[in-house]
Amino acid sequence: MNTAFLFPGQGAQVAGMGADIAAEFPAAEKIFQKANDVLGYDLRKLCFEGHQEQLNATAVSQPAIFTTSIAILEVLRENNKTKSLVPQVTAGLSLGEYTALYAAGVISFEDGLKLVHKRGHAMQEAADASRGSMVSILGLDEDTVQALCNEAAQGQLLVPANFNCPGQIVITGEIEACQRAVELAPKYNAIKAIPLAVAGAFHSAIMKPAADALAKAIAQTNLNAPKNIKVIANIDTQYYTSVEQIGTGLVKQLVEPILWQKCMEKLLADGFTDFYEIGPGRVLTGLMKKIDRKAKVNNISNAQSLKDLIG
Repeated sequence: MNTAFLFPGQGAQVAGMGADIAAEFPAAEKIFQKANDVLGYDLRKLCFEGHQEQLNATAVSQPAIFTTSIAILEVLRENNKTKSLVPQVTAGLSLGEYTALYAAGVISFEDGLKLVHKRGHAMQEAADASRGSMVSILGLDEDTVQALCNEAAQGQLLVPANFNCPGQIVITGEIEACQRAVELAPKYNAIKAIPLAVAGAFHSAIMKPAADALAKAIAQTNLNAPKNIKVIANIDTQYYTSVEQIGTGLVKQLVEPILWQKCMEKLLADGFTDFYEIGPGRVLTGLMKKIDRKAKVNNISNAQSLKDLIG
């Protein structure tokens, strides 16, 4: 088998996520209840009944997506028909890398959730203390996006943040620079420049205070080196081999770009053929189709998709 499990990141949150899965599968309900116990507040209710605006808050969306993704994963692990479906590699987009580490046995659910909770709050605080934004640029290659950033920056911070798929690169930086990039994008023949509804300039130097806070939390967290299941790192497309590498990678994530397209291209080149996106939404399924139209991606994001797989 050449199976890869993929886990979504921030932006995949949707009101009501996980409710249908928890209602159908006790293994999923158990994860949501455990999340409430770990966090000390009702994350389950926020996922199932919260408004979209509540879920969009960085401090809420990150533990919500992490928990929902793991709830789906645990249903697969406990069902007789799917428990033999074991990945040889896992990958997660930004926040999703924490779920990937859990799936590979690197971190426990409790410790992973605590870290994600800390990460979300630290990123929100860093965003609140600055004036940052992000813009999705469609239809340009890396060099052209860099040239756009260089012109729009005008002495402010503006850098590529997410290399998602061919023709889709997200830039990040100070809000005025992002606004100038939107205005200049037609000059560079961009198809679209879409300001994103995010709290701040994620994956840039503006997140340094959050990275410092996260580094302290990781230093106090029990991590295991990957053994039977590989995990590919967002920041350099290499497979993690040690606890030290993992800690460094998770911290660098906050201030360096996410190389999702190159990660997927490496997995394809290394012979992985069966991909499963596990978690809310279909973002990664859509990106993979743009990276390689022939790639087989199974999206497991709700109770119906679980039933279809389980049969």
